[in-house]
Parts: sequence; C-alpha cells; structure tokens
Amino acid sequence: MSRPDDRLAPVVGLAPAKLNLTLAVVGRRSDGFHELHSVMAPLRLADRISLAVAVRPPDTLHVVGPGGGTLDAAVYGSVLRAIDETRRAVGRRAEAVPLAVRLEKRIPVAAGLAGGSSDAAAAVLGALAAWGAELEPTERSEVAARLGSDVPFFLAGRAALIQGRGERVDPLRGPLGGPGVLLVTPAVALPTPTVFAAFAASGGRGSGSVRMTSEHLAGEMAGGLRAADLVARAGVLAAANDLLPAAAEALPGLVAFRRALFRVLGRPVGLSGSGPSLWTLYPSEDDAADAAHVVRDALSAGDIPPLGEGQPAVFVTSIPEGPPR
Repeated sequence: MSRPDDRLAPVVGLAPAKLNLTLAVVGRRSDGFHELHSVMAPLRLADRISLAVAVRPPDTLHVVGPGGGTLDAAVYGSVLRAIDETRRAVGRRAEAVPLAVRLEKRIPVAAGLAGGSSDAAAAVLGALAAWGAELEPTERSEVAARLGSDVPFFLAGRAALIQGRGERVDPLRGPLGGPGVLLVTPAVALPTPTVFAAFAASGGRGSGSVRMTSEHLAGEMAGGLRAADLVARAGVLAAANDLLPAAAEALPGLVAFRRALFRVLGRPVGLSGSGPSLWTLYPSEDDAADAAHVVRDALSAGDIPPLGEGQPAVFVTSIPEGPPR
C-alpha cells in the first residue's frame, strides 16, 4: 500500500440530496428517537467534496456556496465529525493522516434534504479513500449510524427503504427510468428537532394510511417500479408524510405556499422529510425544467405568497435510475 502522503491529487466525491417519497412515523423508541418507515431516494442535486492530505494537523474544512463565496465552516461540522469517527474506526489499520477538506454547497441547510448527513457520509468514504484504508460494510454502517439518522442511507447509493431511526437500510431496485423532480425550497430553515417537537405536541401518532402507502411503495420499488408509474402515484405519495402537519404547525405559511404551488403547477406537491422543501414529480428532467420556469414566473408575479426572507430556491433535478439487484 502506498503511503497516503504520496497522493498528489485530492479525492473528490459527490454528496447527493435525498427525497422522502414516503415518511411514516410508526412509534417512539426507548432511546428517544422515532421509529420510521420511509422510502427515500437520492437526487442528482448534490454537494461536492474534495479531501487532500494536509501538511500538518488538525483536519481543516473550507466551505463555499453556489456563488463561490466562503460560508461559515462551523455550520457544517458534520464533515469533520465524520472524519474523526472514521479515523477512530480505522485505528492502526492505516496511517490516518490529517486532511484538508473543501466542501462546495448546493443543498440548502435545514431543508428536509439531508445535505449535512450526505456530506458526512461522503466524508467517511472520502477519508477512507484518501488514507488508502478500508472498513467492513458493517463497520461503515456503525460509523454512519453514530453520525446521524440519515447518514446510513447515503452509503447505499440508491433508493432504499429506511427503518428504525434510520440505521436499517434495504436498497430497492426502482425507480427505473429516472423521473424528474422539481424542488422548491422556501428561504427559511426548518430544523428537524423543531418539527418533531411539534409532532410530539400534537400527540405523536402517525397515520395508518401513511404506513400502508409506505409499505406498498417499498414493495413496488423492490420489484423495479418504472418512473412513469411512480409519477402516476404522486397524488398518493404527496400525502404520505406524517410530519407534514407538524411542519405546517412549526412554519406558519407553509400550507398557503404549498397550495399556491399546486394551483400554479396543477400537480401534486409533497414535502421532503421535515421540510420545508416541496417536491413535484415529472416524467423527465426536461419536464421539470419547464415547470421551473412556470414557478419562477409565478414568484415574480406574486402568485405564490412569500415565505421566509428572500425568494425560494428552485431546483431542477432527477432521481437516478436504480441499478439491478
């Protein structure tokens, strides 16, 4: 094995956003976390991370935004925590030298898209590559679970059924064909703990119909559901999120914003995770791009009410086609 400090080129990877196609909260665990049943899919919308061997300790992180401006690295501490956890797991099996990390952010923070968790997962894999080290799949999963509930999902690299608090990940075949996705993210952060607190205050019980929808979709995706069939189910899926009422309670104006999007687009509008990102499915990315123009025009015309400070972010992306099993 070559020494890590012999590497001249950095290790570069992508950290994709995720989309909750369903999200059922099926109970409260003894450790305080919630038991989930969720079908999640990665998106082509992604952050970019590069890791290079540093001259001396400690590990460093430099973060830039979409326009190239420097962002506060303290907000993205999950990256350095991921490297630290990975270093401990590697132990004596590799010379885990210090790393200099550059993170290029595209995924909004506290938006229901798990950008921080994805960055952490990419940092785990990138650190291993930079060090020329390996961990068994179960070891990687254990490191990921210690970093956060959504982190294990991103090690799967494709759509998956997520259970437990997020540590149980079962990869799925679909969707076959890669549907387009329009994302509209209001310019306001909505932290996941805030939404779960509102969920608990309202009784903390999920809907049986959401659980049934989630189970049904997982079964169809395991068999290789085609993109067109997924899009056809969007009306049911848009309502299959137990956190939607809690997010609406925590963020006044979200309901009106979602309704306006529905009126403008004429298509079902769902909430990803704890929000506030809203999604609409399309047969292709080109179709989603056409819809993005409609949304931007409606925002300019005032047909969609303001929510947060500034204009919402509008993203055109897609779900990568699931590989065969």
